[in-house]
Amino acid sequence: MEKSFSRIIIKGGVLSPAELKEIVELAETSGSDSISLGSRQDILITKEIEVDNFSAENKYQIIPPKTDGSENIVSSYVAADIFPGTHWLTGDRYLYVLEQFRNPSNLKVNITDPKQRLVPLFTGDLNFIASEHEDYWYLYIRLPEWKKMQVYPALIYTWDVGEIVYGIEELLQEEPEEVEMIFNLLSDALESNNRTVDKALEIGYHPFPYYEGMNKIGMDSYWLGLYWRNNKYYTSFLKEMCDLCAESKIGKISITPWKSLIIKGIPTNSKLEWEKFLGKSGINVRHSMLELNWHIPVDNEEALNLKKYLVSNFDQNDISTYGLTFGIFDSTKRSNYFTAVVIEKNQAPEILNEIGVRDTYNLLYAQNFDPNTRDYVIHVQEVDKVELPGLLIELSKMYFNQLGEKEEKPRKKPEPEPRKEKSSKEIWQCNACLSIYDAEFGDITQEIPPGTSFTQLPGNYECPLCEATKSEFEKRIQEKVG
Repeated sequence: MEKSFSRIIIKGGVLSPAELKEIVELAETSGSDSISLGSRQDILITKEIEVDNFSAENKYQIIPPKTDGSENIVSSYVAADIFPGTHWLTGDRYLYVLEQFRNPSNLKVNITDPKQRLVPLFTGDLNFIASEHEDYWYLYIRLPEWKKMQVYPALIYTWDVGEIVYGIEELLQEEPEEVEMIFNLLSDALESNNRTVDKALEIGYHPFPYYEGMNKIGMDSYWLGLYWRNNKYYTSFLKEMCDLCAESKIGKISITPWKSLIIKGIPTNSKLEWEKFLGKSGINVRHSMLELNWHIPVDNEEALNLKKYLVSNFDQNDISTYGLTFGIFDSTKRSNYFTAVVIEKNQAPEILNEIGVRDTYNLLYAQNFDPNTRDYVIHVQEVDKVELPGLLIELSKMYFNQLGEKEEKPRKKPEPEPRKEKSSKEIWQCNACLSIYDAEFGDITQEIPPGTSFTQLPGNYECPLCEATKSEFEKRIQEKVG
């Protein structure tokens, strides 16, 4: 049976060592010797918390067990500087965005870099995804009552993210069903610095990274990933770790959605001290990828045992799962999957519970084994537990067989490379800020529909970014090869 938890909201999954130590001491005061980590980068405590005894300044937002409350903001700050990312999206940029959220949000918000794989992109109600344009974000919306995700028709400026979130929350009473309604209402209510969407979001496939152990950053520092397979992080260890962070002048600790911790910026001259600390504490930082790429419910012993059973079978059969991720879910609960392979446990009909019917499972996998596609294919349904290892091995082989197939599939015989045809199209560029008007996309920020040529624009048309007049635009020819 799953336990109930008090949740502590940690904006963007990033907090200072002093803040973590304060939370750990709160857990101890509440009678718990450990904390757990949630899939939305929050902190979970199994005991009832006396909020009045915790923080007179209301520094932390605490959601009591079995209580609907504010949602945590997920961010990929944890991946900044240690995994490949968008060129302008530094750790500081994330912190500036998170600082805009003075009040808790009632919607799930994701703020992510599309070039990293550690943090899921589309598990929020509002999903801000970095574009190639500096300080601009795509926004993908799927409100709780919506059946599908919709794309906001403009790029959001970094300094407007918080205002957009709060604006959308205020619109919920209008029960918007389409993104166009949200856009029109926000355009009337807010003075935001939107930018025209000039190209669709492109999300390349990247294998799931290894995120544990001591790893080099640049020339003079390291990052450390810590993972407990039972998701119980003991308070005595964490307090000592926070003190060592302070001694090493480390300002931030990050929580991942995979229920692990990452500490960035360990100085080279402190590395040995950290390694001694881990060794004396008996901390294993050498788990295989077979263990690290799983998402399971918090404090669910049954799910943990199933994971151990399946990982053991993978290990015995020398199966590689590099780049794949797995999740165990309850088929009766609405879940926003973010793993490549999904194991759903079916609930037996109540009439059969007394007979002791064996559990059955469904297996699903993401299209192309990429969770960012958000499309899942049913592989098998209602199979017995003993069948799962073989079926998962079968799926892992399918994954490697199709991995990079388009790029790596050889031709039967050498052929001359086909001649690439060149085509060109007319675009108009603002001389002041270099923004582009492309007739193919129009300009939704000024209600200019796609297909409107530049000459058809009204005389009072202005650049959506810098408000330069129409006369400040010059014609350019953009060549395409294909």
